[in-house]
Amino acid sequence: MAATTTIKVTPALRERINRHAAERGLTACGFMEQLVGDLEREQMLAAFGHAFAAAGTDYRDETADWDGIQTAWPG
Repeated sequence: MAATTTIKVTPALRERINRHAAERGLTACGFMEQLVGDLEREQMLAAFGHAFAAAGTDYRDETADWDGIQTAWPG
């Protein structure tokens, strides 16, 4: 089993975490891991979206050209 530690939260927050975890069939740790994982995924997708928007029209034009080649390719 992985090493564990404690974090200080209010009793009310602890109960909320435990309630949401139980509703999903998870431990409090599993629930928190899922929450943090979801947050990190959201942040990664947002960063990708910002990078894509900042890439400019040259990049989008080039990828559109490649998309056209793929759909025109026989086979």
